[in-house]
Amino acid sequence: MSKGKQRMDKRKFTEEYKQDAVGLVVSQGISVAQAAEDLGIGKSTLEKWVRLYRSDHPEEKPLSLSERDELRQLRKEIQTVRMERDFLKKTAAFFARSMI
Repeated sequence: MSKGKQRMDKRKFTEEYKQDAVGLVVSQGISVAQAAEDLGIGKSTLEKWVRLYRSDHPEEKPLSLSERDELRQLRKEIQTVRMERDFLKKTAAFFARSMI
């Protein structure tokens, strides 16, 4: 090998590592570019893994930005409704005790 051209050994990744990396993109909504940078792997490598995953799991589509916003809002509303429900339960129990 010449001095200017050094052979880079191909890195090997476990299936678990690949699944975790794909999960960042598919489940957590992190961009391929950001996830690849964070993990120190090539963007095209991660794109390939994600493409393979999605071809094996076609029903799992990533959420659009509007769907993510709606999901975030609905989770917030559920939290509020649960707090209101718990408050009403406690209030009803208080008045029920005072009526006895």
